[in-house]
Amino acid sequence: MLKAVLLANGTKPGVLAAAEELRPEIERHLEILADDFTGKLDAASIPADLAIVFGGDGAILRAVNQLGTNQIPVLAVHLGTLGFLATLQTDELIPLLRHCNTAGGLAAMPVIEHLLLQTAVIRSGQSKAESQYLVLNETVLHAGHVARMISIELHIDGELVTTYRCDGLIISTPVGSTALNLSTGGPILRKDIDAVVVSPMSPHTLSNRPLVDSPDRCFELRSHQPAGLILDGDEVLRLEPGDTVRVTRAAQTFKTFAVPGFCYYKALRSKLGWNGSFTENE
Repeated sequence: MLKAVLLANGTKPGVLAAAEELRPEIERHLEILADDFTGKLDAASIPADLAIVFGGDGAILRAVNQLGTNQIPVLAVHLGTLGFLATLQTDELIPLLRHCNTAGGLAAMPVIEHLLLQTAVIRSGQSKAESQYLVLNETVLHAGHVARMISIELHIDGELVTTYRCDGLIISTPVGSTALNLSTGGPILRKDIDAVVVSPMSPHTLSNRPLVDSPDRCFELRSHQPAGLILDGDEVLRLEPGDTVRVTRAAQTFKTFAVPGFCYYKALRSKLGWNGSFTENE
């Protein structure tokens, strides 16, 4: 029997109740080694085969940090609002587990690997271990104040690209391309594409457009003014002028099970409200 860890944000309405209601059925198919609804558990130290995450995208982003260097495959059960990452509804989880038990188990299900970024802060020429982070959606260098622009130098593989005058600069993964990157006018990347998007937020110069590049490059951002470092939606550090934010491909990947019947473009149509067809009467 495969071993699992259950993760969720227990403060969100309905999440804890749903997880507890489903737990007895889950235990018929999986051995639950641990559960955590606080976000405090170091899940990297638990020898589980998979994680079941209840909630929306925020719960999944938090789970990535909890799993750390041990990125086991995730089954994401949608209990949030928009939710691009959670592909299962609550009433689909148990039938899926039952089906897997008769079709070779979850171990036989394909696993999709998604790009993770490693973000480090370099201060006075040194990178400290406590200033290194795994990122699933985006790394953002941000002014931190609504009415203030900052100057941000971008270097790729040591070569100066440009100095942006903007509210902030986003380096997004394909998974994160439908998050903050999308709201700033950046392109949507299919989640299995091996690329990153660099998108300026409210640039002063209209010629500053989003840039798509390889995740195997080294991206370095440097602000001339104090700024905030925002990772997957949370500000984790205040930066001093001259600090360098270095973004590279992480050694780990974010893994999700390929849920039968899931259609990527159908999900985009539904969650983004795409409706481009017209009848003859219209």
